[in-house]
Amino acid sequence: MSNIDEVLTKNVTQILPDKEALKVLMDSKKIRVYLGVDPTGTKLHLGHTIPIRKLQEFADLEHEAILVFGTGTVLTGDPSQRQEARKKITQKEIDENIKSWKSQASKIIDFNKVKIRKNGDWLLKLTVPEIINIASNISAIQLFKREMFRERTKRGDTVWTHETLYPLFQAYDSVAMDVDLEIGGTDQMFNMLIGRELQKKMADREKFVLTTPLISGTDGQPMSKSSGNCIWLDDTPKDMFGKIMSMADTQIEEYWQMLTELSKEELKKLKPIDAKKKLAAEIVKIFHSEAEAKTAREEFERVFQKGKSPEDIPKIKIGDNISIVDFISTQVGSKSEAKRLLDQGAIEVDSISVKEAQSKLKNNSTVRIGKKKFVRIVFK
Repeated sequence: MSNIDEVLTKNVTQILPDKEALKVLMDSKKIRVYLGVDPTGTKLHLGHTIPIRKLQEFADLEHEAILVFGTGTVLTGDPSQRQEARKKITQKEIDENIKSWKSQASKIIDFNKVKIRKNGDWLLKLTVPEIINIASNISAIQLFKREMFRERTKRGDTVWTHETLYPLFQAYDSVAMDVDLEIGGTDQMFNMLIGRELQKKMADREKFVLTTPLISGTDGQPMSKSSGNCIWLDDTPKDMFGKIMSMADTQIEEYWQMLTELSKEELKKLKPIDAKKKLAAEIVKIFHSEAEAKTAREEFERVFQKGKSPEDIPKIKIGDNISIVDFISTQVGSKSEAKRLLDQGAIEVDSISVKEAQSKLKNNSTVRIGKKKFVRIVFK
């Protein structure tokens, strides 16, 4: 994507204070633009790729693009969209979390064009007088107007002081790097606007804000690490393909538009099942390879459309007298969940539905758990 109008339109929810003013600025000079991501986990999911792609688009237009790892802000913990405070994170966890981030992000970003910075390099060096000076520019009442803080207060839950500091620290990134534009998901609008105000007051200059839409997870709810509905960038091709195929048909257009360069015209011509397979193959191709996408599609069609078992089934060694409910509970986390799956007819042994919880497994049996998981039993 090389056209400024496209960059400022595709997968863009809002630009503040004004889209046309940003376009004029981009026409007049090379701007400095950044996206910040806090290393709260070891994995990136498809939702992260939307603002990351947008950052790359600015880099492709030869603007100065910066991906900031929030090694300082993550110590406070972003309260955005949170019903309770985040758990505190250690430096060891931070270092571990960002180890694989660059390799995951490199699937969609060119680090020859995009710089990496860590905001701990400036935030952790701030003195008490400097923090007081930053805080003196933003009203406490303004911080407490955050929707999630108001909701917690109504419920009688706690809003911790360190959570109110988060937007100040994120805002200071803009001042420290002297940026023209910040990119973030719509859930980051509050934090980015605080940054815009802080830059105006501390540096007497404008900062633009560009938000990208959030994407739904496999269950139709917003994709998030805490909900377990993510499609991870390091998912295997088979898992990535299967997760996309498990989604509702109503999610196809959203993924088609936000995650691929496939044409809308092609989508209109396809039946939902064919569109979903095309979509799944395209996403697997982006994050793995075309050959692996082809293999994942063939495996899906063989197993789920032709009713055959997967070619590569993991083997699990167990004792020779274990009941089906006890075994399934080891795979799904609890006996109650195992019983629920049995009652729903979601468990098959050698292609036969099993509902009797105390029935025994046989050596070399193939067990199907739900729609996608297959294991082969091997007695010790």
